[in-house]
Amino acid sequence: LYSDHEIFLRELVSNAVDASQKLKTLSAVGEFKGELGELKVSVSIDKEKGTLTVSDRGIGMTEEEINKYINQIAFSGAEEFLDKYKNDAAAIIGHFGLAFYSSFMVAKKVAIGTQS
Repeated sequence: LYSDHEIFLRELVSNAVDASQKLKTLSAVGEFKGELGELKVSVSIDKEKGTLTVSDRGIGMTEEEINKYINQIAFSGAEEFLDKYKNDAAAIIGHFGLAFYSSFMVAKKVAIGTQS
């Protein structure tokens, strides 16, 4: 399922939108005091480098969140997680961390940059 490039890209863009919404929410409740600026999601392709970059101006994940939501699913729990949904593959769409897992399935190298 996640080797389907349309789904993989949709999930990554959805994560970027979530990061922007998180920043907007923290600002609304007074937990973020900075300037929001333009909260947008960008998708860029560099054909020479062979890269696809999805970026946002939202709030990034902390090291703890990356370990909990990305590393855990993408490395240790991926097989078990996919087995759980093997009869309903579409049910895995939208689970936090799986967009990053999908990127590992379609790319040779994945990098996560966060300012959190």
